[in-house]
Order: sequence, then structure tokens, then C-alpha cells
Amino acid sequence: MSAIRLLVLGSVRQHGRAHGYQVRNDLEYWGAHEWSNAKPGSIYHALKQMAKQGLLIAHEVAPSTAGGPPRVEYEITEEGSTEFLALLRESLTGWDQKMDSLSAGLGFMVELERAEVVALLRERIAEMEGWRSSVTEYYDPEQGPAQFGHIGEIMHLWLSSADFGKGWTLDLIRRIEEGAYTFAGEGEPFRGVLLEGEENPYATGVPHRGDTE
Repeated sequence: MSAIRLLVLGSVRQHGRAHGYQVRNDLEYWGAHEWSNAKPGSIYHALKQMAKQGLLIAHEVAPSTAGGPPRVEYEITEEGSTEFLALLRESLTGWDQKMDSLSAGLGFMVELERAEVVALLRERIAEMEGWRSSVTEYYDPEQGPAQFGHIGEIMHLWLSSADFGKGWTLDLIRRIEEGAYTFAGEGEPFRGVLLEGEENPYATGVPHRGDTE
């Protein structure tokens, strides 16, 4: 799945309407430029592409403060919300996703109900266990990686990652079931987006031509 699509759709959805620089600012606030492909060029490209695909509506508003053509604000469509929720659910269940996809899903998991998030995470664990069971039919972790020469280190890496991932996921489930965080239907959740004009202490400060569009 595409983490950048989930991140951009989620940011716009939480704002209601947002221009490209606001979305960039949000994702830099999350540090997403460090752990995903959420670089300025990718963000602005994703906004334009998803507007063409009908997932976002592009509104021309007042000229940008830097001058030039009117700034564009984006609003998520019903189809865009459907796509966002599908990507969010996929990010929480697929254990073999890249870390950026899981990280993006964690950032928006409170958009779902608590019970559903727990169910999705348990599905994630079931996938891990199923994969591990199929691998250990021919690879015995008790014998260590050397049973297949240095190539065994590959299986050792993946099994170790799956075991760690299962433990981490179980720990997250425990916190959620004990009442951590505010999920959909429980009140106003924590919003990790910045208000218009709010200072971002984690901004890269590197200009991009899309900042004024």
C-alpha cells in the first residue's frame, strides 16, 4: 500500500480543508519526512493526483501571501474517505507492510472505533503466526541460522522481526483495551495536526515551489 496516500488523505480529512503547505507542515510535524517518502515533491504530487482521481476536491482560494496565482485548498470526497479508511485498515492488519505504512496507520488509528482497532491488530497477529508456522516447517529456529549457511541469516532476521512484531502488537492491544487514547465515538480525539499559522518546531525549513500553490 502507499503510505503517502494514507498520510495525505488523513491530513486533509482532519483539517476539513487544507492547502498543500498545511499538509506538508503536518507531516513534518510527525517526522514523516524521516520515516516515509513524505517529501515535499511527493506530497504535492499526491494531492494533485488524488484530486484528478476524485479522492480530493481542489478549491482555488485567495492568492497566496507570497503572490502569484490563487492558492489551492483540498477537501476530501466521500470516495476519498472510503479510500482513506481502506488504507488505514490495511496498514493495521498487514504485518509484512513497510514500517512507513504501519506508522501512518498508527497516526490515524483513532479515526476508527476501539473494538475495530483491536480486531484489526489481532488479525495482524494471526497473519504473523500463520507465516511463521509455514516457515518453521522447514527452518528450525532452535538450530540457528547456520543450518543453511549464511543464507540462514535471512530467515533468522524475518523470524526475529515477526516475533518482535507480535510482542509489540500484543502490548499495543493491551494498552488500547485498558483504555488508552480516545477513539471514534468516544469523544474528541487527540488531533496531531497544526492550526493555520501555528509554529512547527520540527519543520525542515527547506523551501519548495509547491509551498505557495
